[in-house]
Amino acid sequence: LDFRIQSVTENGYATVLVYKDARVDMERLDNVIGALNWKREHTRDNQNCIVSIWDEEKKQWVSKEDTGTESNTEKEKGLASDSFKRACFNWGIGRELYAYPRINLNLFPEEFVSSNGKAKVTWKLKIKEWVWKSEFNDGVIISLVAIDNNKKERFNWSLSGGYKFISNKVEPQNEPSQPAPPP
Repeated sequence: LDFRIQSVTENGYATVLVYKDARVDMERLDNVIGALNWKREHTRDNQNCIVSIWDEEKKQWVSKEDTGTESNTEKEKGLASDSFKRACFNWGIGRELYAYPRINLNLFPEEFVSSNGKAKVTWKLKIKEWVWKSEFNDGVIISLVAIDNNKKERFNWSLSGGYKFISNKVEPQNEPSQPAPPP
């Protein structure tokens, strides 16, 4: 899974999306089914994708199909990728994404800029370098914690305890205490 910024507010709150790309689906199919035991076919100019898995017991391919939507950058490639991801979703790959909590972050001032009523992140927000720790119980996410590249906890949620607010305030560094002068 991957995490990316969806939106940023003028006062420095970011909404993060959890997503998967087609490579995740291919790797999952290879690891679980075996690289030679599944196939994908595209129809209707890549609008539809059929993902088939070989059923050894029945000696036949079992298929699931879905339709995709074009992307804003690479129309045809995005359409093929989206229809493939949706067909894989029909096989159960990625369904857990819908159980993830809403991820909102309180950004540090250097991590975003605001201009003309629009806010965006700066290069100093390196979410791709963050460590995301999750726990699951019977396939359901029960906790999610994000640690940034400076080893600071930035997001903390659990199914039992809800959200823990994480401030973007920098804590002052305490001066080392001086030993008391000798008597």
